[in-house]
Amino acid sequence: MFTGIIQAVGRIARLEPRGGDVRLTVDTASLDMTDVALGDSIAVSGICLTVIAFDAASFAADVSNETLAHTTLGRHKAGDPVNLEKALRLADRLGGHLVSGHVDGTGKVVSVVPDGRSLRWSFEVPSDLARYIAHKGSVCIDGTSLTVNEVEGNRFGVNLIPHTVEHTAFSARRAGDAVNIEVDVVARYIERLLGAGGSPRLDEAFLKQHGFA
Repeated sequence: MFTGIIQAVGRIARLEPRGGDVRLTVDTASLDMTDVALGDSIAVSGICLTVIAFDAASFAADVSNETLAHTTLGRHKAGDPVNLEKALRLADRLGGHLVSGHVDGTGKVVSVVPDGRSLRWSFEVPSDLARYIAHKGSVCIDGTSLTVNEVEGNRFGVNLIPHTVEHTAFSARRAGDAVNIEVDVVARYIERLLGAGGSPRLDEAFLKQHGFA
């Protein structure tokens, strides 16, 4: 699990074809690698990957065709910036929201406009993801935990303060760029509990008791 609070902006060093899929090497920039071990998880722009080799300034991970097909990683090239976050420890602060690192799909940047000292970003996502995105709910974009300002159809908006833009790969994003989207896992579980896929519906008393109604 992750928090969606980006710890460093690294860069893709290599994407090497290996036996039908890809081995990724990332230059980790300022990310502290002293406590990393083989087999650890690191989120790369929201994609949970397993460390198979590392040193003080980089790590490598194998990337499956499934991941390449459903994330932006297959569109990246050497030199592209990526958001990095090491896996959450139980003693860590949860500054964002619970993020699994399992990307649900990709969206795109629609527009970026000034809003005071912040920037208001608009994104578009597929219909099957849009239903999980709610006003003032949480969404993870390229591994970054963000609060949804407004939702209209398949589009939603967020505000990014200067600190977030400067310390994430959003500084390199432009209108039209693809981004990784992970919806709030709580929304998915609520949908399941409310009867999606044939599960029994919960009654109103239960929902009120647990703060869902």
